[in-house]
Amino acid sequence: MSISQRRYISALIISTTKPEMKIITVLALLLVAGVAQAQSTTAKKDLVARILVLQQAAIEQTAQALVERPALQLHQQAGLALQTRVAPEKREAAAKQVQADLKKYVEEVGPVVRQQAVKLAPSTIGTLLEEKFTEEELKQLIAIIESPVNRKYMQMGGEMQKALGEKLVAQTQAVVEPKVKALEQSIAKHLGLPTSPAAKASDASAKSPKK
Repeated sequence: MSISQRRYISALIISTTKPEMKIITVLALLLVAGVAQAQSTTAKKDLVARILVLQQAAIEQTAQALVERPALQLHQQAGLALQTRVAPEKREAAAKQVQADLKKYVEEVGPVVRQQAVKLAPSTIGTLLEEKFTEEELKQLIAIIESPVNRKYMQMGGEMQKALGEKLVAQTQAVVEPKVKALEQSIAKHLGLPTSPAAKASDASAKSPKK
């Protein structure tokens, strides 16, 4: 009940002379206030539900990222293992098998997790929106999400990431690649695993007696 509603009820109670009429007035006004509050809550729930529909793609992307995270980690580990523990002539076939397993995992798990994320959204994101935003703020948020400018910006997300990624790789590849190779060889050495042929040749040259 808002402060203005409380003041209005107090004024009506004071202006009522008969005790029994005061009780009836209080009950009636409390009922009206309760109905108004219920209507406001329903309106907020409807607005939140609309926001969740508008944001469903983002919710599913979050779920997909969670699914792909361990796959990316395993892919990196597999790449290191391929370079250090698999014979050169067998690497291509092993790499294809690893890729197939990773793809199968993402295709099988992804839909399940995305569906569950959408199912959980009302009780998680929806609850937070109801608690932290007023009805008017929810309306403003919907207006922002549905804005043509915002839609255009969101649609360009993939294009912008691709443009940045390609340029970033081109500009940093010469610096990053040697560091990655050195890191792989260092880790392999710590683990007692065979290093790359180039590293072996370098080690053999370093250990051979000078003539």
